[in-house]
Amino acid sequence: MDDSTAESLIGIAEEARARLRGPESGVARAAIDERYPELLAALDWLAEAGRLDDAYRLATALVPFWIATKRIADGDAWFRRALDRPGATPVRQARATYDHGYLIFWAGQYDRADQRFAEARRLAAAANDPTIAALALAGSARVALNSDVDAAVRLLREAVAVTDGTADRDGRSSAMHVLGVALQMAGDLAGARDVMAARIALGRELGDDFIIWVESANLSMVERRLGNLASAEALSREALQIVSRNRDEMAIPWVLNGLAAVTAARGEHERAATVLGAAEALLERAGGKWPPDERQQHEGTVALLASALAPAALERARGMGAGMTVDEAVAFALNHPGTGQR
Repeated sequence: MDDSTAESLIGIAEEARARLRGPESGVARAAIDERYPELLAALDWLAEAGRLDDAYRLATALVPFWIATKRIADGDAWFRRALDRPGATPVRQARATYDHGYLIFWAGQYDRADQRFAEARRLAAAANDPTIAALALAGSARVALNSDVDAAVRLLREAVAVTDGTADRDGRSSAMHVLGVALQMAGDLAGARDVMAARIALGRELGDDFIIWVESANLSMVERRLGNLASAEALSREALQIVSRNRDEMAIPWVLNGLAAVTAARGEHERAATVLGAAEALLERAGGKWPPDERQQHEGTVALLASALAPAALERARGMGAGMTVDEAVAFALNHPGTGQR
């Protein structure tokens, strides 16, 4: 490893991350997979060379790949080692601390994540960086959704206020996304629908597949709870098509979870149980845990199916789904829309 190679690898990772949210996401992910051992080596080399800012730039670029490709443990281990080192600029230290919390949040390590978010908030305040402050507040709100939805909403309102009058986009966008989830969990379905629909429109305007699938999956929950099952299914199907095309191994089970909920609400109980079983197994294989809103949805679907099916039938259907590959599960879920098309 040398300076030139390390700089080149940072550029590759940052370019791939920028392309990850659009139609070239598969190409972007392949670019990272092809150079992954070198990228890990570059992280360590940069840190050992005292170039922590550059190491953190590279790590920030890799976070979404670590989440999407079952490599959270790789990123967690690296951040544990790197964040104890002195020498980074305050803004880079704050962003890396937030990134570590965000990464391990998706593995269900909520206490550790919350500690990182709190530290990132302190560092962002000291560095006077509204973007990282808002990101960290939204991260703390994600954790709060597990136990105190009202507290999460307060944190998110604070995150939006922090970015008022600034040039920030990323922090405010993250806060608005989580605010939609929080409002849905708090029962303010109209408010959640407004936030999510506005973000879907933004995603379409920007050509940002990530925003489109995330908010479509979330709005599907809201529309299902409002009784609009056709809309809920259409939203979940669009989200599933995007994440399956992108081969996002963490997101696919989340979206299948939503489609299972809609299918169960339609009264197709055995089919819903099969989709749910696939979602559960794929999430376990991806090394993830249900985020708070997905867990709430999952528990509701399990309760509905337990009341509608005999125990043996429920377990048989869930077992069938659990035995499916990613491609089989996606094909099964998409091959039977509630409209009756096949």
